Amino acid sequence: MKSVTKHGGSRGRRARGRVVVLGGGYAGTMAALRLAPYAQVTLVDPGDRFTERVRLHELAAGRPEVSHPRARMLHGTGIEQLAARATSLDPDVRAVHTDSGRTLLYDRLVYAMGSHTDPRGIGERAFTAESAAALHKRLLDGPGALTVVGGGLTGIEMATEIAESHPEWRVRLVTGGELGGGLSVRGRNHIRTVLDRLRVRVEEGRRVDDGDDVDADAVVWAGALRATSGLAHDAGLVTDAVTGRLRVDARLRSVSHPDIYAAGDAAAARTPRAGTLRMSCAAALPTGSYVAGAIAAELRGAEPRPLSYGFFVQCVSLGRHDALIQSVRADDTPRERVLTGRPAARVKEQVVRNAVRVLHLAARRPGVIPLIPGIG
Repeated sequence: MKSVTKHGGSRGRRARGRVVVLGGGYAGTMAALRLAPYAQVTLVDPGDRFTERVRLHELAAGRPEVSHPRARMLHGTGIEQLAARATSLDPDVRAVHTDSGRTLLYDRLVYAMGSHTDPRGIGERAFTAESAAALHKRLLDGPGALTVVGGGLTGIEMATEIAESHPEWRVRLVTGGELGGGLSVRGRNHIRTVLDRLRVRVEEGRRVDDGDDVDADAVVWAGALRATSGLAHDAGLVTDAVTGRLRVDARLRSVSHPDIYAAGDAAAARTPRAGTLRMSCAAALPTGSYVAGAIAAELRGAEPRPLSYGFFVQCVSLGRHDALIQSVRADDTPRERVLTGRPAARVKEQVVRNAVRVLHLAARRPGVIPLIPGIG
């Protein structure tokens, strides 16, 4: 039987509508917490813990825990927590069906089911960020050769973290394009220096079509992300053919079903300053915060303002003692201004911790949470 938990009271304000939030990651949790004083909120997620996804490379390398009890985060908010999986969505009657046997009716829905590593090309034996715990067990089985496929930020963080914490493994990073292609010259040069120091062999310009074809004892697939949007697609919502993200308007409402909002990695959100927001914690928290404010405005009969947002920096972990803090323009293009080394590692750690602290703050005082600057 699936678990249903009601977390305390309504904070003294009258609930004006029913809101169902699908997904308990950064965006969904933020949306639910900020909406709690203004609506009857049900958060649907099969897990009973909130996972810090930006720490999964640390979990792979041996960090003991990267999750938090969801009940503790929601305590006293009035949010109903349904530990179940949404199985189908019926937008015509505004209903969500779950594997608990329960059907939830809504006035507004927040689709925040996040993303996952695109399965195309992974093969049968490769690990991903989502299987970080299993990867850690494999690393403990004994030394050998490990190949990380993918030269983006996820691949870089995985390669450096594993090479530093498990020096007995021979680590190689393979990428079809340029290593850290979205970073500045100074940023890429620093990453190369760190990889060289950690004895990670880098192979650029090598395309891998199938993880099973990689000659290594262990393979980590760090390819592109794809939105977890099968539920939305099956319900007839318009999604992007390449990324799977829900197509939304300037207020993050589905272009085909305006009573459904999308946030975080699930939303193909755009702003005039940033363009299309990349999948990231940096975009998940503010879009989750935004949709809560937009829905609260709609429930009281007001038209919400369009999302206004721009990026500020990118933070890249390079093991426990080094990092790259890359200054970027509002549209996420890099500037030639970086912070590196131990000072950058301290900044990165604070950014990651603050993401969770902001959620705890939203649980206690949701009205004080503005749009979080684009850091991450």
